[in-house]
Amino acid sequence: MARRILEKTTFSTGELAPELWGRSDLNAYGNGAARLRNVFIEPSGGVRRRPGIRLVDDLDGPVRLIPFEFNTQQTYLMAFGDYRGTIYRDGVAIISFETPFGVDHHALLSWTQSADTLLVVHPDVAPMRLTRTGAVEGDSGEGNWQLTDWAWRENTVKRLQPYYKFVEPAVAVTPSGTSGTVTITASSDLFVAGHVGTFWRVQGIEGEITVVTSATVASIALKETLPDASETQDFEEQVFSSVRGWPRSVTFHQDRMVIGGSRDLPNRLWMSKSGDLFNFDLGEGLDDEAIEFALLADQVNAITGIFAGRHLQVFTSGSEWMVTGDPLTPANIQVTRQTRIGSRADRNVPLVNVDGATIFAARSGRELREFLFTDVEQAYGAADLALLSRHLVQSPVDQAFDADRRLLHVVMGDGSLGTLTLYRSEAITAWSAQSIADGAFRGGTVVGGQVYLSIERGGRFYLGRFDETCGLDLAIAQQIGAGEDPRRHWGGMGDLEGVNLAIWAGGVLYREVPVIGGTVSLPEGAKAVDGIEAGLPFTHEITALPPAGSDGTRPHGGNALRLIAVTFRVQQSGQLRVDTGRGLRDVPLGGGRQGGNNDADYSGDVSLRALGWRRGSGVANSGLWRIAGDLPRPFLLLGVASELGVND
Repeated sequence: MARRILEKTTFSTGELAPELWGRSDLNAYGNGAARLRNVFIEPSGGVRRRPGIRLVDDLDGPVRLIPFEFNTQQTYLMAFGDYRGTIYRDGVAIISFETPFGVDHHALLSWTQSADTLLVVHPDVAPMRLTRTGAVEGDSGEGNWQLTDWAWRENTVKRLQPYYKFVEPAVAVTPSGTSGTVTITASSDLFVAGHVGTFWRVQGIEGEITVVTSATVASIALKETLPDASETQDFEEQVFSSVRGWPRSVTFHQDRMVIGGSRDLPNRLWMSKSGDLFNFDLGEGLDDEAIEFALLADQVNAITGIFAGRHLQVFTSGSEWMVTGDPLTPANIQVTRQTRIGSRADRNVPLVNVDGATIFAARSGRELREFLFTDVEQAYGAADLALLSRHLVQSPVDQAFDADRRLLHVVMGDGSLGTLTLYRSEAITAWSAQSIADGAFRGGTVVGGQVYLSIERGGRFYLGRFDETCGLDLAIAQQIGAGEDPRRHWGGMGDLEGVNLAIWAGGVLYREVPVIGGTVSLPEGAKAVDGIEAGLPFTHEITALPPAGSDGTRPHGGNALRLIAVTFRVQQSGQLRVDTGRGLRDVPLGGGRQGGNNDADYSGDVSLRALGWRRGSGVANSGLWRIAGDLPRPFLLLGVASELGVND
């Protein structure tokens, strides 16, 4: 029997897909794991039990979460629900208001922020602007909030918004006169009832449609006098309307507002006049005037998102584009296709910048790509960040990057939460997965360094945030007041009425405690306590990959092997439960104290002996060891050393 020591000092490649469990020839294999659940992978390579999720609010229904940063001290969370929005500051709801966006609009909702203004767009709803004003230094943080329609730049004769001729070039109109309110007759069907109130330009003269008589006849109130009343093909209507649809995406780039796509013009881009964000008049094509163009290619290129990075980046359903020009002007603008990946057209997954790379969800729903410019090639590439952990990426619906902790949180369509530790300078791209008991994640964002999540459980919706100070999900923490006696009954749990919770109190975890009348009660015989944390327990799990062969090129296959001993290096940990083939068992930490049963955290090595031969590898639970625990206590695994006996 040969003896061998397997040392694992990092988990920097994260949880590997099952189809890779036989690929011990990959460099990633030695730094990966078979299962990493409810843990975060540290940039240094260690694995830490994730924080609990503190309950922020009980929601009326699904929401779309949007960050708003007024300044470094005043940051807000916007929760857009069913035609109603709520603004949170530091986890407290401060303002609620009506919106034109319902639950059906959440999927394609898009937004961008400039200073004190948030622009929100949807292809089926008129674009809105949310503005915070009236704030002064040291105020409560509420300020004055206003939700209004976009206001295009306007003068006495023109509304400076985009215009386009939506019908065939041969279609013509004939005005009945040259000034005032006149009738225009089209050579083919042109008008619908929704055109009333929209603006048109005939021979360059602008007017407002006042009456639609039929599909070919309408009345228009002209702002100026037409050159003549003859038939003309020179006419166009406003691009954005209830008839033609509204903007799909919006951003700011080089002092211009950029609009990407609409319902009826999905592949078109509009850029405002430089320094005049709501002026889209093309003028004479001078350097500072507005710009308009379409993405023309051999495949569908409906714009799904735009991002202002090193260049203006345009993401479409079929490919990714780079818009260049230094500066961007009507004369020198260039549009170049870079990659042919494509993004989801049925869901707006926010674009996220990480170290100069723009992260986007690919059209396939199984890939998360980083759109990155390389100086060597002078072009963008789109590497797949989920290549080694494809099983964890299931139709992303939302994503947010926690820059402080180097964690990209991706909410999946199946309700799971994938967490990617992304640290390019250290070559770390490591996935883990998060879950919540009998619940699903529906959205997420980062505000002021805090990760907020919307959660659905049992048909109810909640707003929560990761909190390092708690170890349960949807957690509520309470303490007795000054002069109060310890107690067994605790109220204030109304948001979780009818839910069975775990209660962490006095170093003991009480399970399956129901919330009745907004109150939880410790079991009979339990001591009264000074404080509790109540919430849903979750289990962290770390499972080793099947051991690689002695030559480092293959698994052990059918050879019999025995785990003789294993040593875990932990840091600041309060629990350790390990399975080495005979079921999970608590492992003493620090001088014989049982993990999770005292308040002191332990740092150091913990060694275990193991007996028993096993055969086979590459199947579930075929790793040499597994760690799993649900106590609301910290746990950080730095490395593992396994001593093996192999019967060749």
